[in-house]
Amino acid sequence: MPELVMQLTRAGFLALLWLFVLAALRVVRSDLYAASGVRVAVPGFRRGSLKGSRGKTAKQLVVTHGALAGTRISLDGRPILLGRADDSTLVLDDDYASTRHARLSLRGTDWYLEDLGSTNGTYLDRAKVTAPTRVPLGVPIRIGKTVIELRS
Repeated sequence: MPELVMQLTRAGFLALLWLFVLAALRVVRSDLYAASGVRVAVPGFRRGSLKGSRGKTAKQLVVTHGALAGTRISLDGRPILLGRADDSTLVLDDDYASTRHARLSLRGTDWYLEDLGSTNGTYLDRAKVTAPTRVPLGVPIRIGKTVIELRS
């Protein structure tokens, strides 16, 4: 009888080990999928809606999700620094945000998002930002658990 119990215990530990390995692979796969820049449809955002918003300019930055949800910053043309640093324009209390995470800057009439070498990356509409990228109105910008948008 003790031999049977020992074999069942070994089989149980082996099954738990395989479940852990599969869970770890699932997490790695989801991280790679998110970082690959694959475009995914976002509810409420259509490509045709960009044509109507070309003439509109962004007047405010709105935090839509995260600890600072509901926060609004008026845009006056100066660059917006996003991060955990106390001197940031929008100080993010987010474990996944870097000290100097990203910057929004005005070029002509368009706002551009630039990642400042953050550890966890900056995402625009689920695509990882690797170079300065134009930000259309209403398109979500994700930094860790915080989501922000430009609005008119």
